[in-house]
Amino acid sequence: MPSILEEVGGTITALAKGFGVTFRNLWRKTTTENYPDEPVHFEARYRGIHVLHRDENGLEKCVGCFLCAAACPAQCIYIEAADNTEAQRISAGERYASVYNIDYSRCIFCGYCVEACPTDAITHGHGFELATYDINSMIYRKEQLLEPGVPKASS
Repeated sequence: MPSILEEVGGTITALAKGFGVTFRNLWRKTTTENYPDEPVHFEARYRGIHVLHRDENGLEKCVGCFLCAAACPAQCIYIEAADNTEAQRISAGERYASVYNIDYSRCIFCGYCVEACPTDAITHGHGFELATYDINSMIYRKEQLLEPGVPKASS
């Protein structure tokens, strides 16, 4: 008999806690984003469209190591690496990513690629407008992901 009373008491306690949360939030003022008339307010940890970064000299940080592609559970990152030459320097390392594609129709924005990158070349940005009628436009290429900037002439 005591176990039935404990179960009923636990159920009533759980219901009271749940209704407490509901009633506390019921009287709060709602928050409305006036998008597109006003800019969207993102949380600091928001995971949006990826950004490929450059270093302080304007060179790409990506060295074509394939760790981000290996860490991706959705297998949505495709990379082709090429070697840097002294005449044409793309990144600070020996290699660079000549092709860097992310298929956003498959990406789950998990952040494993960001965590796996040893050079901090890829991060999540604040881009969020991915809606399209054409599935082929969901594949973002290196030119679309790379942050703006022109490599500075080396002295």
